[in-house]
Amino acid sequence: METTAAFVGLTCVDCGETFDAAEAPGRCPDCGGILDPDYDYDALDLTRETFSGDGPGLWRYEQLMPFTREAAVTMDEGSTPLVEAPRLAEELGVGRVLIKDEGRNPTGTFKDRGQALAVTAAVGHDATDVALATAGNAGQAASAYAARAGLDSHVFVPSRASFINKAMINVHGGEMTVVEGRIGDAGAAYEDAFAEHDDWHSVKTFVTPYRHEGKKTMLYEIIEQMDWEVPDHVVYPTGGGVGLVGMHKAATELRDLGLTDDLPAMWAAQSEGCAPVVKAFDEGKEVHEAWEVPDTICGGIEIPDPGASPLILEALRESGGGAVATSDEEILDSAVTVAQHEGVEMGVTCSAAASGAWELSERGDFGEDDTVVLLNTGAGSKDADVIRSHLMSKGI
Repeated sequence: METTAAFVGLTCVDCGETFDAAEAPGRCPDCGGILDPDYDYDALDLTRETFSGDGPGLWRYEQLMPFTREAAVTMDEGSTPLVEAPRLAEELGVGRVLIKDEGRNPTGTFKDRGQALAVTAAVGHDATDVALATAGNAGQAASAYAARAGLDSHVFVPSRASFINKAMINVHGGEMTVVEGRIGDAGAAYEDAFAEHDDWHSVKTFVTPYRHEGKKTMLYEIIEQMDWEVPDHVVYPTGGGVGLVGMHKAATELRDLGLTDDLPAMWAAQSEGCAPVVKAFDEGKEVHEAWEVPDTICGGIEIPDPGASPLILEALRESGGGAVATSDEEILDSAVTVAQHEGVEMGVTCSAAASGAWELSERGDFGEDDTVVLLNTGAGSKDADVIRSHLMSKGI
């Protein structure tokens, strides 16, 4: 594996053991915990001027990544715009609202960041096949990056996954298994198949150690795009929480390296129909209880049993943020409002961030001079039919 100078290996967040990356392609070999890429930060001499390199995409942050740019499986993912939203700022009663528009990535979502690193790792492990269970977008991204790397991909999706995701998995050459039911059912089918294929390399959420590492670059970009000002709040549509965990890690790295002074308050936004993180946060728990009957139009965040909830909850509390849930009706209304007031096309799932921000504003969690960043994790065109149907139901 072609790794960077500062990357020292993978540390288990549960038992604390550290492993050589070449020896641990997935979960902790000792306890089965989540592995987190670790770095020798003392060996880095970074300033704001030298923090990022040249060129487009997330690999400009190579110094704080596990793999070298030369080894990367990439399509110039990252470098997405941070869009000013002055009308939303006025409506929310805050100083500034910015929308990080991840819909501009190669396959239309932020999943590309995580899969770029996960598939790069698969190549480094001499894998021939990658596999995962997914609600949809991560499967499209995985099949695209696998195709670019010359690998075969095996994607397990629930029947409710969008037509676009299913179609593009096939177009990229992925072997797709559509499972009746929801994400848990797709996950069970994936586990059964994975156990029978020793040659498959997992690129599944928090099984591969690298998807959250790719997504941490969203926070790097936000800070640089704001001329090193730290936003007061970051609102993130939360299912498995990979991006939230990654961004909190990035914010902590920047602070500990002396490049920033503060952490942004991280807020997990969920649907009231599936809000295990919100419930656990409100009850002061360190781990969630599985949501018994998930029921939301937001398939991307309909994750009733998020395995990394301790990391999510820790990030929320360490950053001084929290969690918020809103109804599907409010989420769909927010998608329309953002499109009509700012022109930005937010995906249905992503609009939970906007809806959550309105709720947080009404609760008094934002100050009148605060800067709020909303994560639009995927393009609105991914599920435009759902948003249009919502409009038609109102007679519009």
